[in-house]
Amino acid sequence: MATEIVTQKKKEPHSFNVNEIRADFPILKEIVHGKPLCYLDNAATTQKPQAVIDTIVKYYTHQNANIHRGVHYLSELATKEFEDARIKVKDFINASSEKEIIFTRGTTESINLVANIFNKAILKDGDEIIISAMEHHSNIVPWQLIQEQKKIKLKIIPIDDNGDIIYDEFLKLISEKTKLISIVYVSNSLGTINPIEKIIEEAHRHNIPVLIDAAQAIQHLKIDVQKLNCDFLAFSGHKIYGPTGIGVLYGKEKLLESLPPFQGGGDMISKVTFEKTTFNELPYKFEAGTSNIADAIGLGTALDYISRIGLDNIIAHETKILDYATKSLMQIPGLKIIGQAKHKSSVVSFVFDNIHPHDAGTFLDFEGIAIRTGHHCTQPVMDRYNIPATSRASFAVYNTEEEVDILVKGIIKLIEVFN
Repeated sequence: MATEIVTQKKKEPHSFNVNEIRADFPILKEIVHGKPLCYLDNAATTQKPQAVIDTIVKYYTHQNANIHRGVHYLSELATKEFEDARIKVKDFINASSEKEIIFTRGTTESINLVANIFNKAILKDGDEIIISAMEHHSNIVPWQLIQEQKKIKLKIIPIDDNGDIIYDEFLKLISEKTKLISIVYVSNSLGTINPIEKIIEEAHRHNIPVLIDAAQAIQHLKIDVQKLNCDFLAFSGHKIYGPTGIGVLYGKEKLLESLPPFQGGGDMISKVTFEKTTFNELPYKFEAGTSNIADAIGLGTALDYISRIGLDNIIAHETKILDYATKSLMQIPGLKIIGQAKHKSSVVSFVFDNIHPHDAGTFLDFEGIAIRTGHHCTQPVMDRYNIPATSRASFAVYNTEEEVDILVKGIIKLIEVFN
């Protein structure tokens, strides 16, 4: 017998029309296995509005040229569009200068950039790096690679059963050997929003720089890097309705000036001879070779799109959807939510008593429902909860309560079939 789900719906945020927003995303009209697509895998990647798609098509149709080096019309036009996108990123996160905005391939490359330049210029045997137990693999493996070269120590902030970091234990990890704290803002597998402001404030009391992985925060929270006072911040364009293959590393200007380049090649140089090379000014010092021009411009369009909707509206809408989904899923017998932190963003991870997450994901796919199953590149989190994987529904600006209802009905059908 089907389980009845009783939920209380709330009103939409003022001046926010989710149906109008959904119309901006052509892929949401797709039919999957004969059923309308119900896309709930936004923590993996968000869909792209038509404005972003049009921007990329326009670039390759009318503006395609290499940047910074040409004096011809197309090169100057592409350069302007590219640098305008950098200014849009600066304004979106309130950096003090566009010199602090470095374009990368994504969050992973941004973190690796910091890890590599710290390895070159700062880290010595015996030094320590602090991360948390909920980090994505991209904020674990780069530091482990350094451990293969130097005898540095990786200290881990533990998390409790709810998925919150244990702050008092974090304080105990700080020492005179700590050279960097690198921590995720929002967990991609638990949804936990970490107390980043407190962590940065405490780190700076000890003159320790902080790198923030904002891959799961940039699209859900207002981020002001000057107010946060973080030293580095990384995010990916495809998590915030932009293209894949483009990301950002923010770094404080004085800190970036003091550090060596990440890679060598064109555009990051001032003068090259066989005897000596001098490096370009910021941010180009860290952008070797031909940049991902089209997708940087596309990211700028995505940020324009988000700004037009308004982050306040987005936060209110996504909070409503998360609350509705959490309450609905908690009423399903045999389903357990993993990660129930007090402060969460748009992620619900769950497991079943007798159904493997991969079986759940495959079954729901045939119902037209796209969720993510697996360890979500956070295997230490799965080990912490003694589980192999979870099923994860993650929400975005275009998701609706009706889609949550579709998910719930799909899960009830799943349980009935498997039991």
